[in-house]
Amino acid sequence: MLGGGGRGFIVNFLEELAAKRRFGMRPGLDAIRGACSALGDPQDRLTAIHVAGTNGKGAVCAMLDSCLRASGFRTGRYTSPHLVRLNERFFLDGAPVSDEVLERNAILVKAALPAVDITFFEALTALAFNLYASEAPDHVVLETGLGGRLDATNVCRPALTVITRIGLDHCDWLGNTIPEIAYEKAGIIKTGVPVVVGANTKEAVDVIRRQADISGAPFIYAPDVASSEELPGDFGLAGCFNRENAVTALAALKTLGVSGFERGFAEVVWPGRFQRVANFIVDGAHNPPAARALASALSELSFHGNVIAGFCGDKDADEVLRILAPFARRGLAVKTNNPRSLPADVVAHKMKLAGIDAVSCDSLAGALELAGTTSTLICGSLFLAGEALVKLGAYPWGKTPRFDASELLKAE
Repeated sequence: MLGGGGRGFIVNFLEELAAKRRFGMRPGLDAIRGACSALGDPQDRLTAIHVAGTNGKGAVCAMLDSCLRASGFRTGRYTSPHLVRLNERFFLDGAPVSDEVLERNAILVKAALPAVDITFFEALTALAFNLYASEAPDHVVLETGLGGRLDATNVCRPALTVITRIGLDHCDWLGNTIPEIAYEKAGIIKTGVPVVVGANTKEAVDVIRRQADISGAPFIYAPDVASSEELPGDFGLAGCFNRENAVTALAALKTLGVSGFERGFAEVVWPGRFQRVANFIVDGAHNPPAARALASALSELSFHGNVIAGFCGDKDADEVLRILAPFARRGLAVKTNNPRSLPADVVAHKMKLAGIDAVSCDSLAGALELAGTTSTLICGSLFLAGEALVKLGAYPWGKTPRFDASELLKAE
């Protein structure tokens, strides 16, 4: 069994998957269906809420989980990526599952692998289905990994689908326009299953509504049935964008007919997303839509300070930095804890091109030391956010967590 920072079955399992399909993104459902069939189709035994979107879908999942538990339900929650430990992807009753639970289900998934050519994300999704079918929570909140129509999670049979705000990201896989990406996200819509849609542009809403009509799925536009004024005064997440996400979650709860959930909005935890830690703001914003939402929240605070940033190589770092440049007094460039990371000197160069006075740092620890007690934003990657929370002593699920390998293409 795994424990502390030691090696064990899960670490070896992750390394085998990464070695087998290191850059493993393969749209399509045949492989995940084959894996699920070998496991006895556990996805068919779940009462699922399926959530897609470009930004905000993880926060909506966290809110739904917290609110359903506040209403007295047992819950499961599957999201990606993890910040630090693989366990974070698999929540049960409000906490990451234990290594023992992960290992028990990983052994079963591994046994099914010889007959199925499967990617990292597909394997973890099959593991999630098997885990939650075994534990039998009342509701399972499932976040798509990338897109929706061809995402591995889309073999589930949900009781409700939810689509959050849509923007331009992963364009090489999903399309170069909002309507094209909206079509892919709308692929989670199922016949007769209600779909709740968060605040979006008209072109995105029109595409999703059309797909809902084709599927005979009731269409609910969240801003029409819920308002941020209904949220409790002690709502637990900062940032104006999270109030928008909360309206989407509130509309979903109303559609489900759930009551007594208000305390869940106050108690929700979603680390690394506009999280305040002393003089630091830790936010995993890594694409232009997320950067614009972050900029709006920074404007509310009149923020102007250090910006520690690191990016994976497949992200539009130039545009993110252009959006955040007005808030940067000084840039501290770092490499993220991920094989796809841009080198720190490349990030520093991009910062300078965006108009930020920047220096390259050898490590995040060095950047934090340079930042000192000055107001500082840490952004650009969820991997960087996870590392920062550990170094700042703010990681919520263990004092000395191990860093697990993460999926290399679909991870953010």
